[in-house]
Amino acid sequence: MDEQYNPRDVEQTARDFWADNNTFTVKEEPGKPKYYCLSMFPYPSGKLHMGHVRNYTIGDVISRYQRMLGKNVMQPMGWDAFGLPAENAAIANKTAPAKWTYSNIEYMKNQLKQLGFGYDWSRELATCKPDYYRWEQWFFARLYEKGLVYKKMSTVNWDPVDQTVLANEQVVDGRGWRSGALVEKKAIPQWFIRITDYAEQLLDDMDDMDGWPEQVKTMQRNWIGKSVGTELTFPLKNSEDGLTVYTTRPDTLMGVTYMAIAAEHPLAKASAGRHPGVARFVDECRNSKTAEADMATMEKKGIDTGFKVVHPLTQEDIPVWIANFVLTDYGTGALMAVPGHDERDHEFALKYRLPIKQVISASDKPDIDVQEKAFTEKGVLVSSGKYSGMTSDEAFESIADHLEHKGIGRRTINYRLRDWGVSRQRYWGAPIPMMTLEDGSQRPVPDDQLPVLLPENVEMTGVQSPIKADPEWAKTTFEGQPATRETDTFDTFMESSWYYARFCSPNYDKGMLDPAAANYWLPVDQYIGGIEHAILHLLYARFFHKLLRDVGLVTSSEPFKQLLTQGMVLAETYSRENAKGGTVWIPPTDVIAERDDKGQVTGYVHKDDGQPVHAGGVTKMSKSKNNGIDPQSIIDAHGADTVRLFMMFAAPPEQSLEWSDSGVEGAHRFLKRLWRLVNEQVTSAGTVAAIDVTALNDSQKNLRRKTHETIAKVSDDISRRLTFNTAIAAVMELLNEVSKLSDSEPQARAVRQEALETAVMMLSPIVPHVCHSLWQALGHNEPVVDARWPVADESAMVRSEIQIVLQVNGKVRSKIDVPADISKADLEQLALQNDNVVRFTEGNTVRKVIVVPGKLVNVVAN
Repeated sequence: MDEQYNPRDVEQTARDFWADNNTFTVKEEPGKPKYYCLSMFPYPSGKLHMGHVRNYTIGDVISRYQRMLGKNVMQPMGWDAFGLPAENAAIANKTAPAKWTYSNIEYMKNQLKQLGFGYDWSRELATCKPDYYRWEQWFFARLYEKGLVYKKMSTVNWDPVDQTVLANEQVVDGRGWRSGALVEKKAIPQWFIRITDYAEQLLDDMDDMDGWPEQVKTMQRNWIGKSVGTELTFPLKNSEDGLTVYTTRPDTLMGVTYMAIAAEHPLAKASAGRHPGVARFVDECRNSKTAEADMATMEKKGIDTGFKVVHPLTQEDIPVWIANFVLTDYGTGALMAVPGHDERDHEFALKYRLPIKQVISASDKPDIDVQEKAFTEKGVLVSSGKYSGMTSDEAFESIADHLEHKGIGRRTINYRLRDWGVSRQRYWGAPIPMMTLEDGSQRPVPDDQLPVLLPENVEMTGVQSPIKADPEWAKTTFEGQPATRETDTFDTFMESSWYYARFCSPNYDKGMLDPAAANYWLPVDQYIGGIEHAILHLLYARFFHKLLRDVGLVTSSEPFKQLLTQGMVLAETYSRENAKGGTVWIPPTDVIAERDDKGQVTGYVHKDDGQPVHAGGVTKMSKSKNNGIDPQSIIDAHGADTVRLFMMFAAPPEQSLEWSDSGVEGAHRFLKRLWRLVNEQVTSAGTVAAIDVTALNDSQKNLRRKTHETIAKVSDDISRRLTFNTAIAAVMELLNEVSKLSDSEPQARAVRQEALETAVMMLSPIVPHVCHSLWQALGHNEPVVDARWPVADESAMVRSEIQIVLQVNGKVRSKIDVPADISKADLEQLALQNDNVVRFTEGNTVRKVIVVPGKLVNVVAN
């Protein structure tokens, strides 16, 4: 082997070997335990960022480890290739989204290969390819046939610049998250999938998802938002109509003082037609924030519609107000306001001087003043007629019974979850496979006409989708009659909701999935990705899997057994103020730290002009803060293994990782040290003998014990705890012990060889390139990627001596080495004879000696 570690040559050699031998290409082997490891696939934005590198390194470490356990491991990779960013880039670069996307895929694929990830590239897929979205279209038609798909008019957040619908979460301060344009409310026809039909299953199945973080499951439960309550109708005064609301607190019904409706509610529209002031307010609401998170903090505004409803129990007149905090698509778009017992209702009532009534009290809080603050807890009813004195739970049942008996209410379960709107008005997405016939009816595109192809050779104007702008594209026929294709495209969550399943048989052309392959590989054993996908992507994927099950394509009910949500990669931010008072963000690579004569940082300057820059602290790497580190530059300087090692060593996978140039350099030094230790072993004189455990001296026994203790710890760290940083630290400790055993005696060489082989094997999932070369240098013909994970020898870990801590009155006073099998009586005697113990008990009476076997002796004296 070369004396010096040369990452470029070492890594190219390993990659060539894996490619030439199809090392990571797998197929179904029914007699062999399988392991499917998957990292969330990337959007082909052009370059990998450090978040990608961390995510994919974690997945690769797990995959390679499981392979060394003898499992049939599949680790695929593909591209989440549709989406609005490609359209924006195409407009900016005067190209077509397809061309831009495919070019980025090739570049990023090469970057992934440079990092040595063990992907089965024969399974590569891109969601923008017709052989992928064809089956998505086919599946949508099946869902339509099952009654799970429908079209309706829906009020949406409309971005007039990007010409697309935005989710509530994509509206920031009333503007489109990407374009910055003021968002409008617009009613358009949209396609929906009935995810609400599966709400109960999505909730119930989480009880068995032991491999998922509780935080993620809690987020999904909250998003689904199951609640048990009562739906009841307040009769509209002087009308045969009524205003239906849903409440989870019928016990507060006697405290209703006004009704609140959404600006899009029919009553609001009726009032707007009569009153100009109401019309102006409705228009204002149309362009306001609609995210539920915003509703809690924004200023509460409203206007009286002039309508009144009749309280179903007291027959009192209740005014109906339009309120900007009521969402059209939540519940009935109307609510009964109980300001005495709801903070939001209370704030609104104070602003508009509406009555506030107390109808719930608590025995331990007799001085509650609901005029000052809403009392939101359950308690005992007061001022509620015949229900006074009941607990909230008792009143819930009694009032619900009364409403049902009168036929004006019913118990019901409600969900915060809404049906999934899958229509998007952009171009770069899978065409929705539906047609409108001359009579206005809807039909799915017949299977033999799939896929409905998206034209790729287009010009982007930035104004309208090319397929909407071309009337010829939409023209088709159905059973000989003229028809018009749908020109909306699918939400890209559609593609990412089933890609994990298509990886099982990506080239299968007889159906969406090959059932035999899908049911061999699924569910995914380990899924890895950012917690920002905890709700939408993961919830949609779970929903899609149940749909796949219900059409007979898979037999399992959940797509992912284990979920790991990795933390963010953080870096320092630096900036300057420009002439206009704005902030200019400066890349960390352009900044130099100034230090005093003691080495302490005193400030920062730009490397080009030497002028000061402001350090803004550590935050997530992002384009907006210009604090991203290009992985390619680190690969070029230090090699891919250095990047991988730093990523795994700097922090546990679930925690945020702070980028550190010194940490990267430290990782590189460690790999050079590992190389040097192996080189010293293989170039020293003599052959390596077999270990004779009966011939080992104490120092040799100690190294062998350390080797097998390290095997036990690293195995647990990687398999159970997924704490790769502590696993690496344990191997570092082992190599420290190897360095201490320097004699050339045959048994010393033998235990050193065992320790180095063990270190190389256990590091190979993390730094596979260098370990590929070192394993061969240590005398092995088979590649380390095919080696079996080492197994700890229990007999080697038996200690002849153990260290015991000696305490006096609970304070450590000494440590001694004693035979591992020492008796309790002998240990007590040794402790009492110890010089430090004698010194700290002198003049006192020993009252008690407490022995904790194998750990400590505590002498109690006074």
